Amino acid sequence: MIDDFALHPQLAADTDLVTDGPLSHVLLMNDARYPWLILVPKRANLVDYDDLSADERKLLGDECAIASATLKRRFKADKTNVAMLGNMVPQLHCHVVARFKNDAAWPGPIWGVGKAEPYDEETGNERLAILRADLISAFKHL
Repeated sequence: MIDDFALHPQLAADTDLVTDGPLSHVLLMNDARYPWLILVPKRANLVDYDDLSADERKLLGDECAIASATLKRRFKADKTNVAMLGNMVPQLHCHVVARFKNDAAWPGPIWGVGKAEPYDEETGNERLAILRADLISAFKHL
C-alpha cells in the first residue's frame, strides 16, 4: 500500500522530487554532471523488480521510457542508461541517466567515476522546473 511507503533516507538525501508518475516518485539526482532521474515505485517493501505485479512492471517500464525520452530530447543526450542495481540502496528504484560522448565516464558506467557535483540553487531549480513540466505533460498519456 502507498500508505506504508517511505522513501529510503539515502535517496531522500541525494535527490529532489520532480513529480509523481502513476506508479513512481520521479526524483532528480543532485549531481550536475549528468541529467539523472531516479524512479521509485510508491509501494512499501519493494526490493527487486519481480516484487512488482505484472501490471506494475509494465507501468514502471512505461515511466522509464518516458523519462528516458524526455532526457534525450531535453538535453540532446547521445544515449540514456537505464539501470536497477540496488546494491547500495535496497529500496527498488530505477536510474535513468542522460549520457554524452564527452562526459567523464563515457563509455563506461557512471558509478565510481569522479565525485558528485551538486547543482547550484538556480541551476537546480531551473532543471527541476523544466523536467517537472515535461514529465507532468508526458505522464498524462499513461
